[in-house]
Amino acid sequence: MRLEDLGYNEDLEQYRRGQNLDAFGVARVIAEHRERYAVKTAENEFEAEIIGNLRFSASNRSDLPAVGDWVAIDAYDESKVLIHAVFPRKSILERNAAGKQGEKQIIATNIDHAFIVQAVNGDFNINRIERYLTICNASYVKPVIILSKTDLLNEAELSGLIFKIEGRIKQIPIIAISNESREDIERLANLIIRGRTYCLLGSSGVGKSTLLNNLAGTQLMKTNSISTSTSKGRHVTSHRQLVVLEKGGIIIDNPGMREVGISDSSAGLEKTFDAINRLSEKCKFIDCTHTTETDCAVLAALNRGEIDFDSYENYMKMEKEKLHFESTVAEKRKKDKAFGKMMKQYKNSRK
Repeated sequence: MRLEDLGYNEDLEQYRRGQNLDAFGVARVIAEHRERYAVKTAENEFEAEIIGNLRFSASNRSDLPAVGDWVAIDAYDESKVLIHAVFPRKSILERNAAGKQGEKQIIATNIDHAFIVQAVNGDFNINRIERYLTICNASYVKPVIILSKTDLLNEAELSGLIFKIEGRIKQIPIIAISNESREDIERLANLIIRGRTYCLLGSSGVGKSTLLNNLAGTQLMKTNSISTSTSKGRHVTSHRQLVVLEKGGIIIDNPGMREVGISDSSAGLEKTFDAINRLSEKCKFIDCTHTTETDCAVLAALNRGEIDFDSYENYMKMEKEKLHFESTVAEKRKKDKAFGKMMKQYKNSRK
């Protein structure tokens, strides 16, 4: 295997030389377990830890390695290496960290395409698809919607479901597959390009791990069935993992996400809800909230039936989440600044 098969390119090599990292090896992070990592080189896989300086210089969690990152390494054991630096990321898939106000969680880095996997059973939710599209669009990652377990529907039902999605989501490829059908899997596999990185996004039980196993042609990830009582997926994948397919292409599998919290994703919202964004430019007030204002172009279009009401509600909910995230971050910065000022005064008083 070559580093190029893992996604390495000339831009990364130029950065390596420019930062005088020539003496170090190059690897890609393929798994993370509480700040202990697994990395892959062209020849082998290693356990990895970050050096103390990298840990202490990190201002937040996003400064530390994540699955998908390229890193500079140095061996200190036959099976272990030290991570000395993280290379610049061309894309970062992230969400508002569940249960943590004003903090982001990195899903994966250096992604080219995201496969948004939705099963066509009772857990199907277009609102959730729009959320995944928003975090993809915020990171300039090209999304593809994958409808899985289509063997549960007849042809007419599946066509109706696709028509419903296309009524709200425009110009995004939709691929319907059944993990029982090798023909569908081969059709998807033919779209995967050697050296490109693909990320699987979706809730637990939608078939991400089964899909990865079928694409790889072997049992790489543990799978489980849907709960018959709730029709919700059982949690199987416990950590993010990067896998290189034998035929080419890199896929990152993720634990199922019940919550897809929105952070500072203005660009992502604008692209996902392009029709609403374009209409908002015609509103009378530049700070229009699209709720009660007079001469609101968005509300007028909604009343005329030109905008899907469910999509409008989903947009408003995510916009509210984004504003809350931004205000929380601003408040944290204000408190940190005040604390820093207090500490500086205290140190000066001790002199």
